[in-house]
Amino acid sequence: MPCNQFGKQEPGGSPDEIYNGIKHVRPGNGFEPNFQLFEKIEVNGEKEHPLYSFIKAYCPSTRGEFSDQTKLFYTPMRVRDIRWNFEKILVDSTGMPVTRYDPSTKPDDIARDIDKLIDN
Repeated sequence: MPCNQFGKQEPGGSPDEIYNGIKHVRPGNGFEPNFQLFEKIEVNGEKEHPLYSFIKAYCPSTRGEFSDQTKLFYTPMRVRDIRWNFEKILVDSTGMPVTRYDPSTKPDDIARDIDKLIDN
């Protein structure tokens, strides 16, 4: 879900504009995502999307500190906020949030946790 609250890194307006940015700019080279792109939302602050309010109620933040606050574009700041782009959330088969992962976590590092959920 694209969000422009972190360093204004997602200025695209429409879903088509965001898709074209991915395909032709970053990462570019004709990249076509194999996942659904959603409309741009806010994940923190006064206008945060209800999905993120729900997730954050079940999973604490991955970091104690905030990034450079001059690069965060929302208010108010809360302890359970998403800290930066590419934070990941693992959700079980019933739709309940299980774990949040730091933006620095590589997707391959989540595989073991996914396998545990599948085995249960």
